[in-house]
Amino acid sequence: MDVRTALLEAAITTFAESGVRGATTRRIAQAAGVNEVTLFRHFRSKDELIHAGLQHFVARIERRPLPADPADPRAELLTWCRAHYRELCRNRSFIRKVMSEFEEHPGHCTVGMKASAGIARELVGYFERLRRLGLTTGEWDARAAANMIMGALFSDAMGRDTMPERYPYSMRDAVESYVDLLVRAIGAQPLARRPRGRGRTAP
Repeated sequence: MDVRTALLEAAITTFAESGVRGATTRRIAQAAGVNEVTLFRHFRSKDELIHAGLQHFVARIERRPLPADPADPRAELLTWCRAHYRELCRNRSFIRKVMSEFEEHPGHCTVGMKASAGIARELVGYFERLRRLGLTTGEWDARAAANMIMGALFSDAMGRDTMPERYPYSMRDAVESYVDLLVRAIGAQPLARRPRGRGRTAP
């Protein structure tokens, strides 16, 4: 790992533990295994380093793409939601810290929100493809559907350890339940079960 990347990783870790105020350049440098002089050769200020660290964090988030040509909405959404939920749980302390400092450092939070907005757009696009292919029924809003499933996953990932009484079911069962509720809400069906005369013909 090069020095710049080590500093970015150290900034992320230190920020997640202590927030902006606690993440001093001295602590970040120590965590990266360098001195402060080296840190300031790469970054002009702590704020610049933390902002770059947040961008680095967003860029490395694993994002499983949704199919460009959907065929089985439940299976595809379940796979995607499980991957997204794992990422949320893996990074929840960092996410909580960013959100808790929004009032004082809104610019830092904005970086993370861009990632969330991008994920929402991907979901909306997927739901619109489902509708165009005739794999759903009824009247529903793609943005609302995306917000609903993302909100359920986010709330569970952020609140399960602090409010366990709200989540008596397992993490695996939780994701499956949320997806099943969504699938029923939009009337999604696999390609082969689609009503005749709608969209493409089943293979």
